[in-house]
Amino acid sequence: MKLTCTLLSFLLLCSVTAFSQTSFNTKGPNLIKGLIIDSASNAKLINASVSVLRAKDSTLVKFTRATNGGAFTINNIGTGKFILLVTYPQYADYVEDFTLDSVKNQKNFGSVDLQLKSRLLSTVIVKGTVAAIKIKGDTTEFNAKAFAIEPNSKVEDLLKQLPGIQVDKDGKITAQGQTVSKVLVDGEEFFGDDPTLVTKNIRGDMVDKVQLYDKKSDQATFTGIDDGKKTKTINIKLKEDKKSGYFGKIDAGVGTDGFYQGQGLFNKFKGKKKMSAYGTIGNTGKTGLGWNDNSKLGTGGGGEMNEDGNIYFSGGDGGLDSFGGQYDGRGLPIARTGGLHYDDKWKNDKYTLNTNYKIGSLEVDGKSNTIQQLNLPGNVLNTNTDETFNNYAFRQKLDVTYSIKLDTTSTLKISVDGTLKNTKTNSNNFATSTREDGSLLNTNGRNLTNNVDQQLFNASAFYTKKLKKPGRTISFNVTTGLTDSKANGFLKSTLNLYNQQGQLDSAQVIDQQKTDKTKTSKLTTNLIYTEPLSKYLSMILNYGIGLNNSNADRKSFDQSSPGVYNVLNDSLSNHYVFNQTSNIGGLNFNLKKGKTIFRFGSGIANIHYKQVDEITGNFAERNFTNLSPQANLSYKFSTYSNLNIGYNGNQTQPTIDQLQPIRVNTNPLNVIIGNPALRPAFRNSFNLWYNSYKVISDQSVYLSGNYSFTTNPIVNNTVTDPILGKSTTQALNLPGQKPFNYNIYSSASRKFLGINVGLDLSSNGNVYYSLINSELNKTKSTRYSGQLSLSKYKEKKYQIYINAGPGYTIGQSSLQPLINNNGRGFDANYFMSIYLPGKIQIASDGQYEYKAPTQSFSTDFRQTIINASITKSFFKGEGLKLSIKGNDLLNQNSGFTRSASANLITQNTYTTIRRYYMLSVVWDFSGFGKGTAAAAPAVK
Repeated sequence: MKLTCTLLSFLLLCSVTAFSQTSFNTKGPNLIKGLIIDSASNAKLINASVSVLRAKDSTLVKFTRATNGGAFTINNIGTGKFILLVTYPQYADYVEDFTLDSVKNQKNFGSVDLQLKSRLLSTVIVKGTVAAIKIKGDTTEFNAKAFAIEPNSKVEDLLKQLPGIQVDKDGKITAQGQTVSKVLVDGEEFFGDDPTLVTKNIRGDMVDKVQLYDKKSDQATFTGIDDGKKTKTINIKLKEDKKSGYFGKIDAGVGTDGFYQGQGLFNKFKGKKKMSAYGTIGNTGKTGLGWNDNSKLGTGGGGEMNEDGNIYFSGGDGGLDSFGGQYDGRGLPIARTGGLHYDDKWKNDKYTLNTNYKIGSLEVDGKSNTIQQLNLPGNVLNTNTDETFNNYAFRQKLDVTYSIKLDTTSTLKISVDGTLKNTKTNSNNFATSTREDGSLLNTNGRNLTNNVDQQLFNASAFYTKKLKKPGRTISFNVTTGLTDSKANGFLKSTLNLYNQQGQLDSAQVIDQQKTDKTKTSKLTTNLIYTEPLSKYLSMILNYGIGLNNSNADRKSFDQSSPGVYNVLNDSLSNHYVFNQTSNIGGLNFNLKKGKTIFRFGSGIANIHYKQVDEITGNFAERNFTNLSPQANLSYKFSTYSNLNIGYNGNQTQPTIDQLQPIRVNTNPLNVIIGNPALRPAFRNSFNLWYNSYKVISDQSVYLSGNYSFTTNPIVNNTVTDPILGKSTTQALNLPGQKPFNYNIYSSASRKFLGINVGLDLSSNGNVYYSLINSELNKTKSTRYSGQLSLSKYKEKKYQIYINAGPGYTIGQSSLQPLINNNGRGFDANYFMSIYLPGKIQIASDGQYEYKAPTQSFSTDFRQTIINASITKSFFKGEGLKLSIKGNDLLNQNSGFTRSASANLITQNTYTTIRRYYMLSVVWDFSGFGKGTAAAAPAVK
């Protein structure tokens, strides 16, 4: 209720502001006036919008509307250079520059003649002011000129000022409530899938436009059929005069407590040709290792099934814990990375080439402590685990994309990438479990080591053809992928079980070597044909086949003598072969009339799957039929306002682990068994979003929501022995229950009294089911949050940004009705900088986090992180900078997470980067346009 009142108050203030800016007072200094008429008929244009914009940044100063006689007057404008903007429906915009000062403090524009757009001759040029935001279909476009940034600042600094976009301290971008995983430059990949290589290195003053949209697959973009493959994407469009020249930076820093960092980046652009190189080294957490190695094969842990029902098996851990090669703030990292990039278009864009090579290593050392509370019917088990870990990853990746326009109607795009990867992990942990009365239940000491070598290869070809009849097209896509993984590791575990009197009841010792050899291959095709049925309606047919083969050979060896592992453990060894054949078809319709686009139809997939256990001879063969109905309605109210409503339905097949699990004993306290009788579940998903922007008031509104529910869901039944603490889990279908989840996000922003004000409200929640000791457990979880942001900028004087808001979480389990996970919290972050004489800048940023005590956690959590720096700039362009930075000045950065799901509550603390001080030298250099061979103008 409080959040709703806050939103209403915010919107009321916006309305009051708009009304207060509408002035008809004809008295007072710094006054302008005029009369707005039709240039041909001399008719008075009543209610025409009249705006006064500041010339240097196009920000709105005041606005009004013409009276019944077409006259307008605006006073108390101030002094300086301004722009008069007059707009009226179906008429061309009228723009005129003017200046007011202490001598000339009034301006009479006389008759302002507007011309109907239909009467404009081709020789007449009418200059208009570009809006800060434009909405083009599902794309929101920001005009970079409307947002001021400092010299040599980066794209990241620009993004922080854009409504609906947040950038956290690590460079992670969230837009319209979703994570941005891809950042393009002029529509092209730039060093592949690491967005921070663009946002932290490309100069902000090079940007012309920032486009935000959900990037579809190439085939969906061409045919207009939504295949569900979308990636929240930002495209950085460069200014034309910044596309020829070079720029880069060199950054070197040394700090206290052994911290250091170094970075070099060089970019050379010439028209549509871009060449870049970079290298980094350091232990401050800047890794630049955002590589999605397995994304194109769809591989994950164990057996994973994609939206069409195809199952992929991912090896590499041998049943042991493995390291994904990412740094998430846990532990202390040492990163070394480098890369090369080249892309070009030539012969009127007939040919396009984009290639990237990246190489890097990441090593992470740390310690962690995990406290878990397992709530059982009538009983509670508590576990405390201490862990030390050392993880290492080395990777190199090469990708090439080449496209050619074969003629005016057809194109061909070919993509190839390959990755070599080696990971090494070593972890030691000791866990102690107790009963509700505090008596000792069990202890488990484990040491896990693993060494994995992986090779990955992917290739695809996409052909499109526009046929003679308008709207009739054909496209064909073929993809293939290969993985080869070899792992070798050791598991050493000592498990002690205690009776209720706290006496040792039994012990289990494991000392084994584990090997894992996994090979996976796939080949998929998809042929799409579109046929216009009428002026407004078209039909889309698609058909494809897929072949998928996986061979996973996992073995566990016991010792025949100390240090000699050559006794095969049959119960923990397996050799699985999966062969899959899929036939996928679909029929969709696309209706486009006026401002409305409506798409509807369904896909159908028949999956034949064969599984053989080469060790036991067990054989399984199954057939699935998957339906995937979909519908989408898009309505364009105006150039700056859009509504989209969608529905998708798809069947979720049981995974390999749920049907026939791969037997592992990494954790002897948790055993998984299969259920070959599992049936598919069906998920229904609904989504909606609305986007609106008002040019005159610079006000933007974004609303989005999604809701999904599942019928015949697949849930886990976990049976835990309260005496020994051992758990056994099996997947079951749960007919009659419909787990669901939802997410609602809203964002509004506008300028108020010279301050950019934004308000974000969101809520998400879910209801899901599980069986605990065969008893039904219904878990509800809901979270509400709101954030208010304020920002103000004055060139060469100050810049400030504040974002803060509360959150409240509600959690309840039906098996524990007297225990809830309800709790409130508060998060805030800020950035500010002040410019002093002598080219000195003082800056600070920080984050505050608070979590109140709950029934599950009796203590609260508070953390304040403050960073600060003093920077001295040199030379005319301020390209050379010397800075002293303090990281986490209060030394409060405690690695900390809390989570609650079903009947398990978890709290984790871990080693992370804390306070240090660093002295850095940064040189930003550039040269654009003619004479770029000369020294960079930033350091003249």
